[in-house]
Amino acid sequence: MREMIKMVAVLTLLTAFSGGLLAAVKNGTEEIIEAQIFKFQLAPAMNDIFGDVANDPAKEKFELTYKGVKYKFFPAKFEDGSKAVAFGTKGKGGYGGDVGLMVGIKLATDEIVAVRVTTHSETPGLGARAKDDPAFVSQFDGKSIDTNLALKSDNGEIDAMSGATITSRAVTLAAIQAQNIYKKLKPEIEKQIK
Repeated sequence: MREMIKMVAVLTLLTAFSGGLLAAVKNGTEEIIEAQIFKFQLAPAMNDIFGDVANDPAKEKFELTYKGVKYKFFPAKFEDGSKAVAFGTKGKGGYGGDVGLMVGIKLATDEIVAVRVTTHSETPGLGARAKDDPAFVSQFDGKSIDTNLALKSDNGEIDAMSGATITSRAVTLAAIQAQNIYKKLKPEIEKQIK
């Protein structure tokens, strides 16, 4: 009996030490990981969406919560005085998992500036084209925030990519999620962008 108690105590100590070490590593690398995600995924998408801006959206970013989830918003101010915001969402149900999407929206007109796929695990040559196929993502450009962004097969206005309907649907679900977030949070977004 004494042996068993000793083994349980040793196992408990090892487990607690390992758990603490993992937590310390996670906390220590969290900022580095976030910086890498921004540099290699979000910044290129944001640059494609906005082009030249009069401010630094990364330095002026802010967070808002929608349905218990925190979203990062990147405000853009243009030379003509107009303003837009970009933020990321995830479309559930891609062939290889969730599909990350960054959506830019003009504040004055509630029109989509552009969308860019940021992350995916889709099949190369098929679903992976969602990230690189300008014909597919450009369908969202200039659409009103009230447009039905579902696929045409789902009574929406977006054509699916040939051979990648599941990925196309995940992208449209992310865009629809962005519409809902923007509609709900627009007053708070406008307060944050001065």
